[in-house]
Amino acid sequence: MRPRTLAFFGIFAIAACGPAGPAGPAQSANGASPSARALHALFDEEWEHDLRESPTWASSLGDHRYDDRWPDVSLAAQARREAHERDVLAKLDRIDRRALSETDALSYDLFRYKYQTAVDGQPFRLYLFPVNQRGGVQTADEIADELPFTTAKSYADWNARLASFPRYMDQTLELLGEGIRTGMVHPRVVMQRIPAQIDKQIVDDPTKSAFYEPYKKIALPQAERDRLTSDAKRIITERVVPAFKKMKAFFVEQYLPACKEGVGAWQLPNGQALYAFTAREHTTTKMTPDEIHAVGLREVARIRGEMEAVKTQAGFRGSLKDFFAFLRTDPRFYYKDGSELLAAYRALSKRIDPELVKVFRTLPRTPYGVSAIPDAVAPDTTTAYYREPAADGSRAGAYFVNLYKPEARPKWEMVALTLHEAVPGHHLQIALAMEQRDIPQFRRHAGYTAFVEGWALYAESLGQEMGVYEDAYARFGQLTYEMWRAVRLVVDTGIHHLKWDRQRAIDFFMENAAKPELDVINEVDRYIVWPGQALAYKIGELRIKELRKKKTAELGAKLDLKAFHDAVLRSGPLPLDLLERQVDEALRREREVK
Repeated sequence: MRPRTLAFFGIFAIAACGPAGPAGPAQSANGASPSARALHALFDEEWEHDLRESPTWASSLGDHRYDDRWPDVSLAAQARREAHERDVLAKLDRIDRRALSETDALSYDLFRYKYQTAVDGQPFRLYLFPVNQRGGVQTADEIADELPFTTAKSYADWNARLASFPRYMDQTLELLGEGIRTGMVHPRVVMQRIPAQIDKQIVDDPTKSAFYEPYKKIALPQAERDRLTSDAKRIITERVVPAFKKMKAFFVEQYLPACKEGVGAWQLPNGQALYAFTAREHTTTKMTPDEIHAVGLREVARIRGEMEAVKTQAGFRGSLKDFFAFLRTDPRFYYKDGSELLAAYRALSKRIDPELVKVFRTLPRTPYGVSAIPDAVAPDTTTAYYREPAADGSRAGAYFVNLYKPEARPKWEMVALTLHEAVPGHHLQIALAMEQRDIPQFRRHAGYTAFVEGWALYAESLGQEMGVYEDAYARFGQLTYEMWRAVRLVVDTGIHHLKWDRQRAIDFFMENAAKPELDVINEVDRYIVWPGQALAYKIGELRIKELRKKKTAELGAKLDLKAFHDAVLRSGPLPLDLLERQVDEALRREREVK
């Protein structure tokens, strides 16, 4: 899944995951105690504050009140935002948790968790990383894909947003400059990808700008169309393109020379504590980097054993390394062009959809589609990602697949990838969360990485029970993806805690997974600029599997798998340390009803 803020280190303490209606209080506050009313008033107040502070996120959700602006990412705004986070915790302290219902007490705990985590992260100034090879101001045009562009106002708002782009660019450069001053800079080996991305935004003809794309489908009366189109061309020429020229000069002349030669968060100011924090933040556990590294090594060894068994089942005679080479190179496993690959992904998604009822009782109403990753970023990003629907129902969920170099996109990985990014992975979980009308907005849209990504990895294993892994190669693809996430535990902690270099990380990955080298390099570079995030997948999946195993031991044949999945998903995303408590309670209520 791709994060919805433009910066991968989160300028805002906001996580956006799926539509649920951009405004309106949760139902549980009706007729409640003074403490509950105060709590829900705080929820509503902060929801509105979050939307104002992150106007592009609001646009993505389908709230179009702020479509004419970019977020304020200046250093002054960061300081103001941090003070606000501390103030919210103080307000929460004044509400008596003991006077709340069980549901509201959970919401109270989750709200505190959100803001306490934000405050705990303040000393590390992660907002000084507003740009990396997978996103930032240089890919700001992508927000246009999430906007409806059906009225003159929608185009006028877009033009106003573009007119203010130089200010947004200057604020981003201010952050990067402060990063240079304080030593909070990314490694050069990764950031040297950025100038080529900036170059794609520097055009002589404004109609070739990615920011002009909405005007290629404009359907308004001639006079309005001419006026708005003319304004857009002028703004792109006079404001947007010069802003990118300014960025290019700054980036090449100042930022890249200041970038670090080595890799790893350990190089950053207070880097050891920073990485320990990001590990806790993304896994939502108290596990240390050393503990996570050890889990990763155990999982790599276990999965290699399962791979050996499937290799034998496939009838391959040779070592596991030889089997990896066979899977990476044999033409039978690859499509010849991108359009053929995209058609195959779409057909696969349609084949999986009807099988969901085998393991799920509650399915979301919101649909999803399968689209290609934009050409501008495809060479620098990973195999696929998911984009959540709009909160107002105006945009379906989207499963984006990478068509760049189809000869490096094996068929045997497609089933596991689709289960992860679409259904029963991200789309099912996120769309279902947004449809829960009895919980507050911030819970419907929460983005605890360990839950969201842990669920999606767990969803890959459900392909066996759904009957969609049809041969040994597809099953091996699922193990490859599971190994990929186990390798992440080793590699991420290796880079950021144990001081591994980039090549050692690539080599370890290649030795233990059959993924093509292009994917491996892009993956390792992603871990380099996003410390700790990659830990969440496997830790989350293991916790969900452990919870299912525990419930199976307790209930035996009485465990209804569909009820278990409801119990995991119907409270919205949760930190792992709270998940078990909620599943216990949900299954208890299920048994009482029966």
